[in-house]
Amino acid sequence: MKPKPFNPRHLGGDAPFVRDESTGLVWHRCWHRVLYADTDRSEVVYHANYLRYFEQGRASLMRDVAHPYREIEASGYVYPIINMGLEFFRSLYYDDPLYIHTRPAELERVKLQFDYAITHAESGELVCRGFTRHCALNLSGRPVAVDAKTVQVWKEFPK
Repeated sequence: MKPKPFNPRHLGGDAPFVRDESTGLVWHRCWHRVLYADTDRSEVVYHANYLRYFEQGRASLMRDVAHPYREIEASGYVYPIINMGLEFFRSLYYDDPLYIHTRPAELERVKLQFDYAITHAESGELVCRGFTRHCALNLSGRPVAVDAKTVQVWKEFPK
């Protein structure tokens, strides 16, 4: 199945943000190169490693908007994944350069979602799209409202 177009264009300067010309949405972008350890016997990236790439994108986005996970956890919150989805369009291979595009998506009282798009850094081809949905918990493991600084990140992230 052919994916919907994803045409990210850098917004300029040193900021790690791009705008998808197809939708107008702004995404955070970070770079990665496929390690040999990321591949399986067929020499393609093993499917579960895309979740690691999503984590890299999520952590990089939060660090770049001055709200790193270390700070979130130090303030008494954790955000475990409660749902996720992936749709693959092409394979990645050892040593392929890629961009991980991440953006805050849905926000509810105790839940939030990140959306992702991974592209091949040289060809620009869309590799996959996905999402992770998280629930805010306190350190005792009880659901709580999303912390105020994270809510602010969601509200202020460029549309």
